[in-house]
Amino acid sequence: MTVKITSAAAVNALSVLRSINKEASQTQQQVSSGYRIETAADDASYWSVATVMRSDSTNLGTVGDALGLGAAKVDATYTAMNSAIDLMSQIRAKLVSAREPGVDKDKINAEISEYKEQLQTVVESTSFAGENWLLNGDTAAPPTWSVISGFVRASTGEYQAQTIDFPSSQTILIDKNSASGGLLTKAVDANAINNSGTTSRNYYLLDAGSTTPATGTEIAIDGNTTDAQLTDMLDVTEALLSSLTTTAASIGVMKTRIDDQIDYTADLSDSIDKSVGALVDTDMDEASIRQKAIETQKQMAVEAISILNTAASKILILLE
Repeated sequence: MTVKITSAAAVNALSVLRSINKEASQTQQQVSSGYRIETAADDASYWSVATVMRSDSTNLGTVGDALGLGAAKVDATYTAMNSAIDLMSQIRAKLVSAREPGVDKDKINAEISEYKEQLQTVVESTSFAGENWLLNGDTAAPPTWSVISGFVRASTGEYQAQTIDFPSSQTILIDKNSASGGLLTKAVDANAINNSGTTSRNYYLLDAGSTTPATGTEIAIDGNTTDAQLTDMLDVTEALLSSLTTTAASIGVMKTRIDDQIDYTADLSDSIDKSVGALVDTDMDEASIRQKAIETQKQMAVEAISILNTAASKILILLE
């Protein structure tokens, strides 16, 4: 004789055990993947928002890289400008000392020549990513230098980089094509500076071998250099130094602006990543506690089924 006993309690216990096993599997998956919401099936709303925010974070990363490249170009130019200012200050000091009676002007000129060689080396070596803002070797220099300086959110919702332009005429110190295009190679009229006559007295600092050289006198001294000539050279040197200082200040402002944008971009990206994590990441502390609770529930359900099976087997013995 076959006897089948259907126990509502046993059926309920099995149903509870299946539910516990399913929850245990989900919790284990969340712990393994690190995501509470890994796919749209888990929660379409949160998953969609997190996907968009991840895209924003990726775009910001690209913008941040572009800002870093722009910052490196500006940093290189800014550093070179400061070096040029220091060297120009040394040249000015030597010209001042040359006005003292009895000094050896030839020796002073040798020092000035050394500073001018250093200036040319600084200018020609200041190159980053194929660009040198201080040197022009082409037939015509670009009108402006462009660098990534920030970003905006476009109408499409994506972050887009913004550029800032800087006039190349303010940064080019040496022009290999036409000396008039470089601050240190062009001729400057001393008369226009000190209004000490009606005749132009043009002086230039560097002879860089430009295709079209400057017209005038190079700033260099010897035993025959007069006080009037020294005055003109000093006036021109002061004017060049003033121009360098003004340009360096402008580049410094640009540098600060880009550095601020880099910091802001990094902070915004971190904020987005934290927000995404709050939406979809697994809370490991909570998941660990849940795993322990589920394991306890599972043990209780198994124990309940074991008790019910034992009771059913005793009833079968009685029916034999």
